[in-house]
Parts: sequence; structure tokens; C-alpha cells
Amino acid sequence: MAVGIRAEDASSLGAFIDLSKEIGSDILKTQGAGGNTSFKQNGIMWVKASGTWLAHAGERDIMVPVTVAPLVAALRANDPRAEKSIDFVVTELNATGLRPSIETSFHAVLPQRIVAHYHCVNAIALSVLVDRDRLIAERMAKVPDLTWVTIPYRRPGTPLAHEIDRVAARRPDVLILYNHGIIVTGETVDDVRERITRVTDALAINDRPATTTNSRILELMAEGSEFHAASDAQSHKTALSPANVAAATGGSMYPDHVIFLGTEIGFLADGETAKSFADARRSANRSIPKMVLVPGHGVLLSNELTEGGRVMARCLAEVVSRIPERASLAYLTADQEFELTHWEAEQYRQALDRSSSKFA
Repeated sequence: MAVGIRAEDASSLGAFIDLSKEIGSDILKTQGAGGNTSFKQNGIMWVKASGTWLAHAGERDIMVPVTVAPLVAALRANDPRAEKSIDFVVTELNATGLRPSIETSFHAVLPQRIVAHYHCVNAIALSVLVDRDRLIAERMAKVPDLTWVTIPYRRPGTPLAHEIDRVAARRPDVLILYNHGIIVTGETVDDVRERITRVTDALAINDRPATTTNSRILELMAEGSEFHAASDAQSHKTALSPANVAAATGGSMYPDHVIFLGTEIGFLADGETAKSFADARRSANRSIPKMVLVPGHGVLLSNELTEGGRVMARCLAEVVSRIPERASLAYLTADQEFELTHWEAEQYRQALDRSSSKFA
């Protein structure tokens, strides 16, 4: 629980913390440090700290207080301080000293009291399709009483916040972020929880059936290399269907894919092992992917991959197994990948992930 909360507000904040933990504990909604939630009260917004996990809400103090109005004014004035939001933290209430989420500015411009942003795998699977406008509209028609908008892909941080600010005055209940995830808003925790349930049902896609993994083959493929078989059984789905392999290796689909898994997913050709694959890459002066597929058998992960990277491998499996076969995808461009990998805010989040993995 965050410190410095008035007694009359504690109950509402406690319910908000519970909702945050619920969202963070569902792998189909949030993976690792992805996603963030916020709670506004008396001009102050409590927002998830950068690099922390929603799943740890309640057991760790992961919320940072920021002043709303000055941050919104800074964003609209193109003040560079709005990017990290650090200068708007209420220092005397920030016991942890953590930085606010890299997406704090878009939480601030949305007027609703409760804002939940998370990386719903169904929303991502729909929003990376070229035909996403039609498909999302068909599914959201199942919840006609909810107002919703779609947001074109923008880099998280102030570019995305400016895009969201353009529609914030309309007070949408749901915002679907292309190549990113979803935002659900409301004035009470109960409102947001109920909307999340209904929107989740509306967007639900059955995952594609896949063959079973062969752990012995994966052990042989990884032998003597810097890779190991993914310990999470569901993460192997990425390699267990030709359609899944095609979607995963065709490009980057969303920001956390780039940040935690890199811009390339490798795969082993017939007769190739992880060691020979890595050796060939080094000989050609090429980087070695953090994740390598053994088509038809399973997934190998770099031994250096952090816990955040490992849960993102699971996220990728859930996303690609929900993408229709032979669908046309709107992958991130090379320029969009570059601005993510060279962004200081994401480098900070990666550093926190590496640090926490050492003590996991």
C-alpha cells in the first residue's frame, strides 16, 4: 500500500491495489513489468512505478504519486519534462524513490479516476492485423453500451500520450492501442473490473491447437550452447505450428516484444543445432537472438534472458497462436524498433529487470 494516503481514501486505494494485482496475475492480460494502472484523488495520481510488476501490487509498494494538472500542462506545452514525469512526483509521499511509469503522461490526460492499461493478448492479436478496424468493430459491437476508440501505434511515452489526449475529452470507456494493448477506464474500481471482464469476453480468440513439444529433442538441440528449453510449457506454442512460426519470425509486433526479446526471433534449419546456429551468427558478425525456435518441437531461450524476457516469450506464444493463418500483419517498422531500443526510459526498465532477476 502506498504511504501518505488519508484514512477516508484508504479503502478506495486498497480496492485499486487489489484490481492491479488481479490484472498483473493474469498472463493473458499482463506479462512481467508490462502494463500499468493509476488512481486519481485530490489532484494526485498514484501510478505504477517503471519496471515494477502489477502482480506484486499489495505485497510491495509499487505506486508513485504525481501531481496531475502540472503534468498535463507540461505535456500540452511540449515540455520535455512530461516524458519521464519525474519532476511531477510528490517526493514526500514517494517512499520507494522509484520513477513513475514511462506511460504516466497518458494516465494523467485521461480524466477518469481509475485507468487500467494492460497488454491483453487478444487485443494485441487483433490490433496487429491489417484488417484490424473491421475485426475490432465486430467484436466491440458485443458491448454496445461501452464507448471505445482505437489509437494508432505511437511510441510509449509522450508520443502516445499526445495521441490519447486528442480523444480524452470524449471520456472513452475503452481504448484499443494498435500494436500495443488496451486501456479500460472508469470512476470506480468496480466499474473498471466489470468492464475488463466484458471487454475480455468480447475480444476473446481461441488459441490455435498445436502439437506437443519434444523435450528430449530440445535438450539435444541446446546441448553445448548458451540456450535452454523454455521451462514454461505454454511458451513452446510459438514453434509448434507453421502459422505461429511464420507470425513470430515475420517481424516485431508490439513494444515489449522488442524490449525484452529483441528485434529478431531465430529458428533452426534442418540439421542445425543451437550451437552451430550461434557459431554461424558470430562468424558472420551477426547478433544472436534471445529466442530461437525449433519448428515442430519447441522454443529455446538464451541463458542470459531475464525473468521479464521469459514471460514475454510466453506472451508471444499466446499472441501468435491467436493470429489467423495467412493473415496479413502490420509489424512495427525498422524506425519504430530503433526508437524503442535507443530510448533511455526503456533502458532504465531493462536495467531494473536485470537487477531483479539476479535476486529472483
